[in-house]
Amino acid sequence: MTGRGVWFWIGAALFIALAVALALVVRNEYVFFAGFVILQFIVLATAWNILGGYAGYVNFGTSAFFGIGVYTAIFLLKAFSAPLLVQIGVAAVVGAAMGLGIGLLTLRLRGIFFSIATVAITIIAETLIINWKFVGGATGVQMLRPPVTPPFDSYIKMLFVVLAILVVIAVALARYVQDSKLGRGLRAVRDDEVAAESCGVPTLNLKLVACAISGALMCAAGAPSAMYLQFADPVSAFNLNYSVSALAMSLIGGTSHWIGPVLGAILLGSTQQLLTVTISSEINVLVLGLMLVLFVVAAPEGIIGLVRRLWRRVGKGSP
Repeated sequence: MTGRGVWFWIGAALFIALAVALALVVRNEYVFFAGFVILQFIVLATAWNILGGYAGYVNFGTSAFFGIGVYTAIFLLKAFSAPLLVQIGVAAVVGAAMGLGIGLLTLRLRGIFFSIATVAITIIAETLIINWKFVGGATGVQMLRPPVTPPFDSYIKMLFVVLAILVVIAVALARYVQDSKLGRGLRAVRDDEVAAESCGVPTLNLKLVACAISGALMCAAGAPSAMYLQFADPVSAFNLNYSVSALAMSLIGGTSHWIGPVLGAILLGSTQQLLTVTISSEINVLVLGLMLVLFVVAAPEGIIGLVRRLWRRVGKGSP
């Protein structure tokens, strides 16, 4: 393991320790309700970037994977009374299988045609759930939280810590993909897929692996949401805002590096939660759109690009 790898895992351990400490010390539960959403967005943005950023395939199917993750957890709870960790694990497996299946159907498409196909997947998935009465159908389903697991004194605090662990897993996977042969192949696909194929890069296989990893993380992020709200319905679970937010957060943070989606999710997620408390939740979409337009026009490489540009200027200005 390199020096950077050691520091990454030290930082990850400190991050989880901080999440646990907050859950044990802080009494204001709104901190954890807001923190849960921000952490969830970090996972979704990181997952989106594995296919959308590294490979350049703009995916609007985040909502489909997220919603399937929600309803996988609901099905497991109603049918088998499965605990939360089992729900998340099975949702990840379902998401990976779904990613492979959808990838085989859509990854031969390129550009706008691929993006339109992923929107269609969301509509199909939502329609199937609407007609599945066992999980509540169109009217939704009310969920009862199980007893709190010590040492936590509320279920939402436990969910917050679980999401913090999921963030570490998602970011670690994204970091590994970026630095691996898989990541180099995906970047070759993004730069020029035809040239990559002519050089012997197995482009379809690489895209399928990326789609499976991305789908697994998105479904895993959706699984705890049913217990977070204690209610789920198809309209909210498959809301296209998840797709737009994951894309926007990755672009605002920067798609060229694994830290980009994390920064974008923290910035946008925190801003949205602050606006929800101070003004109105309805203004979130407006702020999201304005920030996305601002960064696309003024800083197309996102926060990462801005930092790199400033670093070059500082370097040139030094004696």
